[in-house]
Amino acid sequence: MKRIHIFLLLQFAAFCSCGQSENKQVNSSSTPAETKAGDQLPPPYATESAVKMSKVIGWDAGMKPTAPKGFTVTRFADSLEHPRWIYQLPNGDVLIAETQKKENIAKKVVNTVSGKSKSHGESDMENRILLFRDSDKNGTYETKTIFIDNLNMPFGMVLVNDYFYVACSDAVWRYRYKNNEKQISEEGEKIMDLPDAGRHWTRNIIANSAGTKLYVAVGCASDHAENGMEKEDRRACILEINPNGSGERVFASGLRNPVGMDWMPGTETLWTAVNERDELGDDLPPDYITSVKENGFYGWPYSYFGQNKDPRIKEKDQRNDLVQKAIVPDVAVGAHTASLGLAFYDKKLFPKKFQGGAFVGQHGSWNRSVLSGYKVVFVPFTNGKPGKPEDFLTGFIANEKEAEVFGRPVGVTVLNDGSMLVADDAANIIWKITYAK
Repeated sequence: MKRIHIFLLLQFAAFCSCGQSENKQVNSSSTPAETKAGDQLPPPYATESAVKMSKVIGWDAGMKPTAPKGFTVTRFADSLEHPRWIYQLPNGDVLIAETQKKENIAKKVVNTVSGKSKSHGESDMENRILLFRDSDKNGTYETKTIFIDNLNMPFGMVLVNDYFYVACSDAVWRYRYKNNEKQISEEGEKIMDLPDAGRHWTRNIIANSAGTKLYVAVGCASDHAENGMEKEDRRACILEINPNGSGERVFASGLRNPVGMDWMPGTETLWTAVNERDELGDDLPPDYITSVKENGFYGWPYSYFGQNKDPRIKEKDQRNDLVQKAIVPDVAVGAHTASLGLAFYDKKLFPKKFQGGAFVGQHGSWNRSVLSGYKVVFVPFTNGKPGKPEDFLTGFIANEKEAEVFGRPVGVTVLNDGSMLVADDAANIIWKITYAK
């Protein structure tokens, strides 16, 4: 097990990179490994822990993912640098966070801190936010500018009143925002430090409807706290703060790696997409999306999917008191799918069955003998209750046997006009999905 763990650490940076070669024949027979809440889970180690890294070969010109009948998929933007997350401002401008992990750019760029100027010779091609503007409102952008640069692995973005917030790996920054400006002109203010070292670096941020509270998602530093819980302070949780960074508290905990966050339409109920732990077998445990209860505990690291104890937690370290109150997540979306994106569809352009439901971007597996994820799934909601996940945007797997993929979807964002954008961070493309009534 230790040998496998070391191998994974060595491979992790390469896993996020995008290779290029000729396209292979499409094979979309990937096993979904989907589990519904309440289904019987397999026992730990029912299968050996597998390592199957995907190789990204990119999309040839004219190629694209597959959406259901009636939907059209086009390229909103391409030739980007690791685009991970998308946010739309009220005026219609689309912001895209280009993010590289530190180890991927160490040879090219000296690591810098948000708000400070770059040294001479440093690259401007990673760790920044781009702005795309559709001035004539014809559905395509005419202007592309650097909105903010010199950030430390930016991810989540949100505008609250006159402040634009960016959640970076090590801190939350805010900037004065003037309507319709193409580039932030004032220096940023760091309002919150975040734990930076460790396995999970993405930091998402979202505001409540009143703009009085911000919520910051922070993943754990390890797989199952194997390095000790003292390394997990303020991690595996969603933190709540005031808009100026004060009043920090843990809103919900036991969430191994929460990334996507959104509000269920018509409610004040926060939902999140969570990546679960590894090395327990092909189909264990499932990643999930769930409503987030205030002060709720969701199991990590002591248990998964409710009260199922992790066998790797030593009895002396086990917290049975927490296990007993661990909340069962609402919707399982497949083991090792790396479900990162989450966006509720609150517009009217898509057919009625999609209205009020949730789209989930699945970055794709590495710890499974058969690839899982590598698609966008849709979770229908009826009377506020979620149904079974179903495939929506597929075709990312090029050759399953050879573990070749065209790209890897991450962030999912619903635009003001009802269309949807999907970030493909491995192929460096933003896909746009529209529907013709």
